[in-house]
Amino acid sequence: MATKLDNDQRARAERPSHVPIDRVYEIDMYALEGIEAGYHEAWKQVAPAGTPDLVWTPFTGGHWIAMNGETVKDVYSDPGRFSSEVIFLPKEAGELYQLVPTRMDPPEHTPYRKSLDKGLSLAKIRKVEDQVRQVAGDLIDKFADRGECDFAAEYAGTFPVHVFMALADLPLEDVPLLSKFARQMTRPEGNSPEEMAADLQAGNDGFFGYVDPIIRARTGGSGEDLITTMVNTEINGAPIEHQKAQGLISLLLLGGLDTVVNFLSFFMIHLARHPELVEELRTDPIKLKRAAEEMFRRFPVVSEARMVARDQEYRGVTLKRGDMILLPTVLHGLDETINAEPWKLDLERRKIDHSTFGGGPHRCAGMHLARMEVIVTLEEWLKRIPRFRLKDDAAPTYFSGIVAAVENVPLTWAPAKSA
Repeated sequence: MATKLDNDQRARAERPSHVPIDRVYEIDMYALEGIEAGYHEAWKQVAPAGTPDLVWTPFTGGHWIAMNGETVKDVYSDPGRFSSEVIFLPKEAGELYQLVPTRMDPPEHTPYRKSLDKGLSLAKIRKVEDQVRQVAGDLIDKFADRGECDFAAEYAGTFPVHVFMALADLPLEDVPLLSKFARQMTRPEGNSPEEMAADLQAGNDGFFGYVDPIIRARTGGSGEDLITTMVNTEINGAPIEHQKAQGLISLLLLGGLDTVVNFLSFFMIHLARHPELVEELRTDPIKLKRAAEEMFRRFPVVSEARMVARDQEYRGVTLKRGDMILLPTVLHGLDETINAEPWKLDLERRKIDHSTFGGGPHRCAGMHLARMEVIVTLEEWLKRIPRFRLKDDAAPTYFSGIVAAVENVPLTWAPAKSA
């Protein structure tokens, strides 16, 4: 089902000769038709049952899109055919992206990934759980007695950021600047690939300029913060190169300041509309802990890409080296052929299949921290605010891109003092 974007001023690419005309669908990843009803709903609307595994869109420089869970998972897991050399769209922007090691393929990628895994291991994350819990509780306490809040602005946009800035030993006053850089990289603005590339480049350069003096100051240091750990790592037996360290630390900042921030608001909107789920979580601590994975399946927010590594036949079409394939993780988690009743947030679901954390060698290194942040949020929130709902006039605003976002999430509840 091709979406028709009337009066759109965004540039459209010419269809390459190897792209069949019946595979052309007008889908704009940065301006999804129907997004007013929800980000996940919009993606499923443009990918109904019967849509080919791969379609091609003229938007965002022209690229393929994987349209179901099996294809998303397959492309993620095969770096030999689908390279991480470019992972952001439009390609003109992705070629300027310099964060490490996301643009590397094995074996170059491997030692950098080992360093990330060491710094963000489950054992290390568990050591900071009390600190994470304190941040969550303090934030909720600021508005719990008020009986209302804008969850996106007052909690989701603050909690993961405060946690990450504490882990990295960075000042909170730098958050607005870093959040601007993150927006430029994940939802670059512009009416053409060139304009979007310039916005992404500004974000990339902003991160590099910010971390440069911090890396120099902490190289050779003995601190236990995440940045000191990363910049003093060795790659193939030698100190990490300065530019590579800039890319590595910038990647950590991008992940810590944008992805979980947006995920939290999506699932909280759903819970606010389904009090029976809240009651299940509130009365069963074991179920609450298990619920995190089902929430990641149900509310994925990432749509990154892979570059075709060589000419090949794949899923009934010819792919040329350099072609780009977008991987909307929403189309895996909500694929009804993979997850039964995918729209249902099923706290009893046992077989959970998704690509919310990516896949293959680039599976998200921060997934342990993300899971902890979700569980801690639910536990600390429900201690203080056991029942809540969306305000009657709530109208959340959704944004699509490399990382989806939602703003305006007004929640209300009876304060404990008056309950």
